[in-house]
Amino acid sequence: MMLHHVSIVVTDLGRSIAFYRDVFGLEQIARPAFSSVGAWFACGALQVHMIVNPAGSFRREATIDTTDGHFAFRTDDFEVCIRGLIAKGFREDAPEGDPWRLRLRREGPAGFPQAYLLDPDRNIVEINGAS
Repeated sequence: MMLHHVSIVVTDLGRSIAFYRDVFGLEQIARPAFSSVGAWFACGALQVHMIVNPAGSFRREATIDTTDGHFAFRTDDFEVCIRGLIAKGFREDAPEGDPWRLRLRREGPAGFPQAYLLDPDRNIVEINGAS
């Protein structure tokens, strides 16, 4: 058994496409002609799927709760990735609820560095340096 993709709910497809393309450098790929609206992105051997749901996701809080549902991107160079996020406007010192907040754990209990942020629809995204 292997993971094939993660699927996230989005409310504004154009905004979400721009976010995942510009923040993470993901490449949009062809998506079958489903009856629903969405987009697919390649992410290494895996994929990130977006499905438009005007009602939004179940997450109503604009906080980064690391015990809530999330998915993770792994990077080979954690510090370069963090510098890139900071250059795009994410900040560790942004207050809770700020859409540009970056929660950073350079030495956490997982044994590898982790960062968390929210996408425009409040989906929690982890970036880590796992080996």
